[in-house]
Amino acid sequence: MAIQSPPIFSLQEPKDVSLGEIEAELNKIWQSYGTTGNGEGSPAATRAATFSLIVYEPEETQLLLAKLNIYHGPIDGIPGPQTEAALREFQKKYDLPVSGIATPETRAKLREAVAQQHGPANGDSDTPYSWDSSRNPKIADAIALRNPCRIITLCPVVGDDDGVTAQVSAYCPIQKQSATTLICCEYITFTGTAAGLERVAGMIAALLIGDLPKFLWWKTTPDPHNPLFKRLASVCNSVIVDSSGFNAPEFGLLRVQELVEAGIPIADLNWRRISAWQELTAEAFDPPQRRAALSEVDRVTIDYEKGNPAQALLFLGWLASRLHWHPCEFEQEPGDYEIKRIRFTAQDQRQVEAELAAIPTDAGEIPGDLIALRLNSTNPEADCCTVVCSETGGCMRMEVGGGAQACRFQQVSSLADQKAEILLSQQLQRVGHEALYEESLAVTAQILRLAPQN
Repeated sequence: MAIQSPPIFSLQEPKDVSLGEIEAELNKIWQSYGTTGNGEGSPAATRAATFSLIVYEPEETQLLLAKLNIYHGPIDGIPGPQTEAALREFQKKYDLPVSGIATPETRAKLREAVAQQHGPANGDSDTPYSWDSSRNPKIADAIALRNPCRIITLCPVVGDDDGVTAQVSAYCPIQKQSATTLICCEYITFTGTAAGLERVAGMIAALLIGDLPKFLWWKTTPDPHNPLFKRLASVCNSVIVDSSGFNAPEFGLLRVQELVEAGIPIADLNWRRISAWQELTAEAFDPPQRRAALSEVDRVTIDYEKGNPAQALLFLGWLASRLHWHPCEFEQEPGDYEIKRIRFTAQDQRQVEAELAAIPTDAGEIPGDLIALRLNSTNPEADCCTVVCSETGGCMRMEVGGGAQACRFQQVSSLADQKAEILLSQQLQRVGHEALYEESLAVTAQILRLAPQN
């Protein structure tokens, strides 16, 4: 279901401030509006008392679109309808495939366009970016519905280390109005080189609010040895990643496992995307006679969209952790389907084989989405054959080989809530460790550690 965009009342449009004046500038906003408004017809406003969110945004798409005067929302690193609309406008203008997604081709063209108009894409522009509230910005709609109190966005740039710049702003979703008082969110945006941001890590951590929950959304592969990451992760209640965006997914999942082993509470938005597959798989074994045959499962086939095996690996890790399979062998076949074969030993010493296949398809919005999976047994008498497939991908490949009539078929409906901002909005309601995810990831990591080293 689409998230409706709340109308936005802007208390303070982005304003450049010195690092030492951030809190003072934000306090001025609340002093100006207080409990009776600003005396000029504006409503009274107060800061939300919910949670703080840090967004580490190495992807410069919003900033580049803003420099081209196409995007007029906040530079917050949180995708949403306005970012998508701006991308579509840019893609149409430059004769690129119109998807609303920041594809590598689109990003390269963005950098080229900004360089022609302003000089180097990450360099200083003569015209500073200004958030145009008159365009009714749809500010991270799904996030606004959770009413955050402070969002701190870190935008690393390449180039000379000329220090870190900061902007502050504040906005209020109108639908969060309580009587005549608006419940509002503060924005703080830091821009600088990675080294510069590391220098102010202590200041960034200090800007997180009191005893309220604190979240860190790290929008790249997390590095346990990165000083900025270590500092921020240590003061947050939960670190959020999205393995669908990892450049090297297998390596990235092992990095995440390192963090789990270090005791850091981690959430992966990509894990949420396979929940329907997990639920339908489990549901297929609800009938007592099928539940009794669950231990007979010894063949697993998983198809996923070529490009990112993270979902397939996480699903297999979940299945193996629930059935107490121990991974013992990993084979990788070259070829179009990048076949991965994993062998397990079950508790009763039975041998279990799983095959993961990367299916070449048109690129979807989420790299590596599951297409179909099949659980079966080498015992022809076992009532355990189960096929789960997506509405769009279909079950045809899983029906090949006979026995389809004996299988139980389940279909995953097309889900409209798989975008990162929707899943993030849901994740912001959870704090701390997620036992099922951590147990499943541990087995996924065991599988990956068996993989041949390239």
